[in-house]
Amino acid sequence: MSQAFRFVPVETLGLKPRIGVAALAKRAFDGEDLNPLWGELVTRLRADNADVDAAMDLSVIAQLLGHPELGKQLQSEALAVRPLYRSPSASKKPRLRLLAFAAATDMGGNTPLEFLLEGSDIELYTYYVVPGGVQPELLPDHDAAFVAVPDSDETRQTLHEIQRLTFGWPRPLLNLPRRIRELERDRLFKLLDGIPGIQIPATTRVDRDDLTDVLDGACALSDLGVELNFPLIIRPVGSQAGRGLERVENIEDLRAYLQDGTHADFFVSQFIDYSGEDGLFRKYRIVFIDGQPFACHMAIADLWKLWYLNAGMDHSELKRAEEAAFMSNFSDGIGGRHERTLNTIARRVGLDYFAIDCAETKDGKLLIFEADIAMIVHNMDPPEVFPYKGPQMKAVFAAFVAMIETHVRKAEAA
Repeated sequence: MSQAFRFVPVETLGLKPRIGVAALAKRAFDGEDLNPLWGELVTRLRADNADVDAAMDLSVIAQLLGHPELGKQLQSEALAVRPLYRSPSASKKPRLRLLAFAAATDMGGNTPLEFLLEGSDIELYTYYVVPGGVQPELLPDHDAAFVAVPDSDETRQTLHEIQRLTFGWPRPLLNLPRRIRELERDRLFKLLDGIPGIQIPATTRVDRDDLTDVLDGACALSDLGVELNFPLIIRPVGSQAGRGLERVENIEDLRAYLQDGTHADFFVSQFIDYSGEDGLFRKYRIVFIDGQPFACHMAIADLWKLWYLNAGMDHSELKRAEEAAFMSNFSDGIGGRHERTLNTIARRVGLDYFAIDCAETKDGKLLIFEADIAMIVHNMDPPEVFPYKGPQMKAVFAAFVAMIETHVRKAEAA
């Protein structure tokens, strides 16, 4: 290893389980008022300003209450003291221990490992790698390690640092950093190019000056690096959850888009109409675990800019019935129709765990929107409304645990 860490029993490090992202998110999702808990944790922190576990939980609560900057500040202050944290385990005597390398980013910015390990007997330790920050000499002993940091402008330096730190890691290391790098939007379409049965629009990264040149007639859209025509999809680099994402129909739309924002860099790609015969759009989230695809969720709405949160799935029995069929009939439905394509995607990406958001085009191809290791995967939806989701998500979680077990067994047998 390029960094001389020593692995020691977690008890010797004094790491106590924090409440954690998954538990706090679930409480907020269920409508609990987190302000009383905020007060309790603030009291703890005032009594002991070295109680960084309380500070990290406060960081999550601040974000859940709509105060992202305060959350970022609390996280930064905690990580300056200690970069190592312990998540709660469902078992008092965990069978396996997983060490995650994470980035100092927002609560949804890393692989949602706490959710994926829900109910398991695997204990999770998280090392937040901050380039130039505190680097521990001691790490908790573990059976496997996992790189939970996606690629972005914000996290790229962290990902490079993790690649350096983990060179020659003596435990199984899942999700190699060099492969995560290939999931950025302007690289993914090149990685997946040529796969039969797939459609993925070419995406290019441009800056404001490039687009201003298009407006002024100094260059054409096709001069930006990939073949482009109106209508376009444009989004600021680094944006998530659709912030700043728009469809641009013509030059005047592009001019208005640039006037309304201050972002410097953008991803631009061709818009593809993926509406069905009924005029509705259907967007699927599929997770890949050890190369095997699993249905995660399906959103249906009359909106092209579609996410689960704006699809109104909880208000429509017909939509939920279709999502339930997507899950229960995955291998005979979309999973079966695109089996070879999905298998080829898994091989090309080459990651132990990742997810895609996708749809089907009018001519039956698999349309890929994005791939990432940090897409939210959870089992928080109320079972009385979504009775089919719990069993499916438990199957996903079980597959994730089985993947870790497989890597540990292989390492032990080597």
